[in-house]
Amino acid sequence: MVIESVGGEGDGIAAGPLFAPFTLPGERVRLAPGGERREVEQILQASAERVVPPCPHFGVCGGCALQHWEHGAYLAWKVDRLRRTLARERIETEFLPAVAAPPASRRRLALHARPGGRGAARLGFKARKSWDVVDIEVCPIADPALQAALPALRALAAPLFEHSKSAPTLHVTLTATGIDVDITGVERKSGGLSADARMRLAEIAARGDFARVTLDGEPAYLARQPMVRLGPATVALPAGAFLQAVPAAEAAMAALAVEAAAGADKIADLYCGVGTFTFRLAGVAPVLACDSSGPAIRALNAAASTAPGTRGIVGEHRDLARRPLLAEEMKRIDTVVFDPPRAGASEQSAEIARSKVARAVAVSCNPATFARDARILIDGGFVLDRLLPVDQFLWSPHIELVGVFSR
Repeated sequence: MVIESVGGEGDGIAAGPLFAPFTLPGERVRLAPGGERREVEQILQASAERVVPPCPHFGVCGGCALQHWEHGAYLAWKVDRLRRTLARERIETEFLPAVAAPPASRRRLALHARPGGRGAARLGFKARKSWDVVDIEVCPIADPALQAALPALRALAAPLFEHSKSAPTLHVTLTATGIDVDITGVERKSGGLSADARMRLAEIAARGDFARVTLDGEPAYLARQPMVRLGPATVALPAGAFLQAVPAAEAAMAALAVEAAAGADKIADLYCGVGTFTFRLAGVAPVLACDSSGPAIRALNAAASTAPGTRGIVGEHRDLARRPLLAEEMKRIDTVVFDPPRAGASEQSAEIARSKVARAVAVSCNPATFARDARILIDGGFVLDRLLPVDQFLWSPHIELVGVFSR
C-alpha cells in the first residue's frame, strides 16, 4: 500500500481507508492482515522525511506517535490540520509562525505505575493499544531534572501496591522549589494505604528530595512548598493544580495575550487557574480573574499582594461552565482572555459575543472546540485577527493555539 496522508491520531492513511502507525506520506509499505487498523510488516520505500526516533522506547511506549518524522514536515502537518479545522467553520485568519516546544522541556508528566514483583514497581507510560505500562528509563521530552528523578519516582510507587490492587498515576511537576508529586488512583478499600506504607512513602520522598507528595491532594509528605513563577508573581502551587506543561510555550502564549490587551482599561481572565496569564495581564490593567478551582483562586489571591508592578487583581471562585460571566457583568471590561478545558466555552463565548467587549483572546488545547467557539464570537461581530499555533506536546498529534479577536 502507499501511504497517502497522516490522520488526526498520527497514523498513516492508505486507500480503504487503512490506518498504519509510524508511517509517512508517500511511503510504500506492506501491511499485516487485519481490519481497518493494521500493523506494518515492512517499509518497502521510506520517505525522505523519515528520521531515526530519539527515544529507545518509541514504538512500544504509547506516549509519542511521531518521533519518526522530520521536524519541519511534522510541524507543518500540525499547522495544516489546524487550518483545516478552522475551514470547517468557514474561518480564515493570519497564522503566526508556530511555537514549537523543544525536547527536554516538559515540566509535567503523568506516569502510570504497576507492580514490578518483589516489592518493586514499574513506572512509565501506557503501552500502545494496551493498559500495560512501559517501564521507561529515559524520556526525551522531559526536563532533565524529571528524567534524573525516574529511579526515585519508581521507588516512590512501590509502597502503593502493598495490600492493594491499585493502578496509580503519579502526576509529577517540576517547580522552583523541587519536584511535586500528586498520586491518584490509589485503591482505598480497607482504609487505603496502611500507616506503614504511608511511612515508607514519606521516607522514600525524603531520600528522593521531593518537595511534596500528596495522595489525591491530601498531604503525605512536605519538605518545601512547591512554588512557580508566573510573570512577576511567585505562586504557591496547590496540589494537583493545572499548570502549562512547557514554560517556553506558556511564555509565548502569555506574551501574545499581553500584546493583544495593550491599552485595555479593565481585563477579565476567565478559567484563570493559578494565574498563568493573570499576573502578566495585570501589568497592563486591573484584572478580574475567575476559575472553578477554589484552591487555585486562593493561591492566586495570596500571590497577588506580593506581585510587583501589577495594577490590581480580584480573584473570584466561579464555575464558568454553569455560571458564565454575563454580558451585563462585562460592562466595564474591554478585553477578555479565556483558557477553557478541552470541552471549550460555548456558553461563555455566547456571553462575550453579547457583550460590548472590544477584544478577546482565546487560548485552547482543542482546535475543534476553539473553532466552534470562534464561530460564536464571529457571528457576534468579532473578527479573528491572528492565530498562534503552539506545539506544546512534542511528537504527539495534539496542537494548542492562541486566537486574537477584535471588533
